[in-house]
Amino acid sequence: MIVWIHYARPRSPWYGLDEAEQRRLRTSWAAVDAASTADGGEPQGRFQVRGQSDWSTVELWRFPTYDAAYAHWSAKIAAGYAQWFAFANNIGAALPEETLPEETLPAESR
Repeated sequence: MIVWIHYARPRSPWYGLDEAEQRRLRTSWAAVDAASTADGGEPQGRFQVRGQSDWSTVELWRFPTYDAAYAHWSAKIAAGYAQWFAFANNIGAALPEETLPEETLPAESR
């Protein structure tokens, strides 16, 4: 399992777009999300960031492979996402339970 963590905030010009253009862009990005879901990606949620952070939202996805996560991000970039949002991404693979310290394992696994 691959986890993709996407932090974002609108760039200033985003607020200058009219509502119809913002809606058109969101629709194109939602189509990317739908295609990624059809290809095995699993959105885990989008959350508002509170407190001390450079970001306003964080979005979590699970993908079957690194290539699937890369394809998702590449499609978002091709759809103009980076022009309108500042972002940071993290990606990683799940660790096997035996590599985790015992205190982080569920009680039934100890």
